[in-house]
Amino acid sequence: MTLNTFKRHVRESMKNLGRNGWMTFASASAVTVTLLLVGVFFVVMFNINHFAKKVENDVEIRVHIELTADSRQKDALRRQIEAIPNVKEVRYSSKDEELKRLIKSMGEEGSSFRLFEQDNPLSDVYVVKAAHPQDTVKIAKQIETLPFVHKVNYGQGTVEKLFDALKVARNVGLVLILGLLFTAMFLISNTIKITIFARRREIEIMRLVGATNGFIRWPFFLEGLWLGMLGALFPIAALSIVYYNVYQVYEQWVSLPFFELLPFSPFMWQLSGLLLVIGAGIGVWGSVMSVRKFLKV
Repeated sequence: MTLNTFKRHVRESMKNLGRNGWMTFASASAVTVTLLLVGVFFVVMFNINHFAKKVENDVEIRVHIELTADSRQKDALRRQIEAIPNVKEVRYSSKDEELKRLIKSMGEEGSSFRLFEQDNPLSDVYVVKAAHPQDTVKIAKQIETLPFVHKVNYGQGTVEKLFDALKVARNVGLVLILGLLFTAMFLISNTIKITIFARRREIEIMRLVGATNGFIRWPFFLEGLWLGMLGALFPIAALSIVYYNVYQVYEQWVSLPFFELLPFSPFMWQLSGLLLVIGAGIGVWGSVMSVRKFLKV
């Protein structure tokens, strides 16, 4: 294809959008509604995934060392823990540090534990983090079998349920998003099919004067591209405005310590680019499938 021919296709596709105003509006509206729903799901799922990763990365194994273990035995235990596959980090926390941590975590009531500062009954602890949070339970079970381990605490029962719940949430979100995308493809394909059917005489004339299949397809290909991108503009603008305001309100007035929203930038820029690409992709796909399967050009 020559540059002049391509320019002609671009001009023709733009003119056709103007000539078929109501069909253009219908197709762009189909993209807009669908991408708005997809965008909302993306916002929710990306934030849930962000929360899930933060929670998973905060999961740690606390290995309480036997009170009778001397420094040599503690060092040997550390080496054994570090030798376990998928152990990312092993950090030592003395019993004095553990007491300070306990006092701090109890708030105002923690002051009563200062009585134990002179005779600390707590154990020294190794804080272990897994390279992959899902391996936490497996690693904890292995550590329990090592000598001079008094107790292993990783939130037994709660951690397993948490990982299962996060996995279900991610899978359900993925299925819903994929379902919406396929719905968008077929909805836009049918809308564009109506547009093409309304212009079947124009296509027949083009074929009679010797236009090739590729020559006929290109304007429709570009129209689908413009429609998809045009339909993505409103969802991008609406989601950006709403998310910006929600983020500002959350940061200033709510800001829960265990849950934080993804920062507006670069998250919304990345989501905007993704929606634009999806809109263009499903617009092109709808045009190509309609021309190929239903017009037989």
